[in-house]
Amino acid sequence: MIIDRVEVETINSFSKLELLKEVYGLIWILPILTLLLGITIEVLVIVWLEREISASIQQRIGPEYAGPLGLLQAIADGTKLIFKEDILPSRGEIPLFSIGPSIAVISVLLSFLVIPFGYHFVLADLSIGVFLWIAISSIAPIGLLMAGYSSNNKYSFSGGLRAAAQSISYEIPLTFCVLAISLRVSNSSSTVDIVEAQSKYGFFGWNLWRQPIGFLVFLISSLAECERLPFDLPEAEEELVAGYQTEYSGIKYGLFYLASYLNLLVSSLFVTVLYLGGWNFSIPYISFWGFFQMNKIVGILEMIMGILITLTKAFLFLFISITIRWTLPRMRMDQLLNLGWKFLLPISLGNLLLTTSFQLVSL
Repeated sequence: MIIDRVEVETINSFSKLELLKEVYGLIWILPILTLLLGITIEVLVIVWLEREISASIQQRIGPEYAGPLGLLQAIADGTKLIFKEDILPSRGEIPLFSIGPSIAVISVLLSFLVIPFGYHFVLADLSIGVFLWIAISSIAPIGLLMAGYSSNNKYSFSGGLRAAAQSISYEIPLTFCVLAISLRVSNSSSTVDIVEAQSKYGFFGWNLWRQPIGFLVFLISSLAECERLPFDLPEAEEELVAGYQTEYSGIKYGLFYLASYLNLLVSSLFVTVLYLGGWNFSIPYISFWGFFQMNKIVGILEMIMGILITLTKAFLFLFISITIRWTLPRMRMDQLLNLGWKFLLPISLGNLLLTTSFQLVSL
């Protein structure tokens, strides 16, 4: 059998093309793995910060034995949960019982796709980025409701129903606030466009000053979406033992714990992106490296600075939410629903109509 030169070159080019496809596939995985590693580290830092801040507020010592300053305490807790026995309810719906925690975690992880940590440092810059986050975050309460229903426990089921009711009540005002921001930024729902629109006037260009009412409503709604005190009715231990996670143990209980902190981190990052200017430094400065015409170094340093600024602003919101946890008492269920439907919904709708009116007048 004789193979001419053209056929050999065709076979070689085909094999090179297949190799390039495999390389591109590996390169695409690297940003996702980097993001997952960063998220894991941030969650560990949040857990440690909450324990330290809570201990300081309550005049306690806090974690100090697991590693230096207690930094490894969260890792020790996670390791313990992994090796604990996974107990299943004998009369529960086992498939739904197992799927519930996974839905809660995956729906929050997908929200990180549209969060810009720096200029062009985002996995998916979509034109509907903010509303994609709202749509994805709406899936999480379904996982909580599944967990409560499948546990065959009245306390768990009540917690699941509370989680669904709370999510619906506060997601509508939150959506109106996001819509007002989108109208304010040239009819764009892209997270990158929203951040860049705030960079024109520095610190005074933040949407915090343009939308103060929307900022307060978004802040309260975000805390309610994260089920943080004073809005932690779905897992109120005095009433429902532990709510929808009463029957869970081991790694499944740990997934609910992880989803709670991931949701808090996502909300903090979106407060930063929507209202606090995102990765922009917001104060004029002169780059030292610009004098030496080191463009590559400048690009890398600006990207690192953008990530650090975004995380610093996000952790400011985290500090506020942790402080509120030990400041305000838990609300009753009727008070929580009244706040959502009778106060925040009309205020957010009025803010949206006011923003729309200003936009029409300015045309």
